[in-house]
Amino acid sequence: MSALAIKRLKIVLFLVCLIPLARTAWLAISAVNPIEFITHQTGTWTLIFLLLTLTITPLRQITGRNELIRFRRMLGLYAFFYVCLHFLTWLVLDHFFDFHAIIKDIIKRPFITVGFLAFVLLIPLAVTSTDKMMRRLKRNWGRLHKLIYVIAPLGVLHYWWLVKRDITQPLIFAVLLGILLAWRVVRRQRAVAAATSGARA
Repeated sequence: MSALAIKRLKIVLFLVCLIPLARTAWLAISAVNPIEFITHQTGTWTLIFLLLTLTITPLRQITGRNELIRFRRMLGLYAFFYVCLHFLTWLVLDHFFDFHAIIKDIIKRPFITVGFLAFVLLIPLAVTSTDKMMRRLKRNWGRLHKLIYVIAPLGVLHYWWLVKRDITQPLIFAVLLGILLAWRVVRRQRAVAAATSGARA
């Protein structure tokens, strides 16, 4: 795939990733509880973009299309964008900057605790997503960005604990995340086994 084609696809992807935001804003107008609707939608799309980010590597390995890696950063940054909207909705619209109530919520409500932790852990990943930071951190960049394997489960757990009755959606997210993580574990084990066999030979 040419550099021009990748550039054009990035523009298309950038615009497509904004569709959930436009849809949320449009539907929130007629929602019974707009704040709750916005909170739910931005949280859901955060998880979707996190899973899409984690999907890039298996998809690249299956298809052999290495250029797919060029789209992973944008998907990751959109995950951070939507989690910021999710957090700001809770901070501004739901709590009106009542920091005493906010701190109390974070400490006493487990689903908020893990959600807030996931949000905090995403910040260094977003800050270090540039090429300049990648060159500066070198090998530590890869180690830092492995936090995604902690953040994604925390996000799913946050959603699971939030839901009180119908756990269908968080269960779907949990299964998809489990598949994506299992793929990596299996690939890693095969690579180690192949390296061990090669060393013995």
